[in-house]
Amino acid sequence: MIDGNTIAQIQRKKVTTGIIGEQITEWQNVDTISGYLDLATGDSKYTAQNVKTQESTHIFIAEYKHIDITAQDGRLVINNQPYDIMYIDDVMGLHQHYEIYLKYVDGDKNVSDV
Repeated sequence: MIDGNTIAQIQRKKVTTGIIGEQITEWQNVDTISGYLDLATGDSKYTAQNVKTQESTHIFIAEYKHIDITAQDGRLVINNQPYDIMYIDDVMGLHQHYEIYLKYVDGDKNVSDV
């Protein structure tokens, strides 16, 4: 059993069209999951505007439970920081645990819905 020391909020992206035809992206809370977050790779670099940002990839290991999101429409929010889901791996299809591969880009996302 994987209890974990980290709680992640699972969010799904909802895109609607505004009055003037613009696309509005909102993040809706779907569920929570507990597990362990570990750094895989990390780097910092400067953008074209000479702003230093952090980019890192992580793995979140959690007990299996049905989650209704995909890498295309979901993200995890951990400690009020958004992580893009790159891949959700139900290891060997055994439904025992997940390895969720994440990407974090500092300052890249708004977490106003958390």
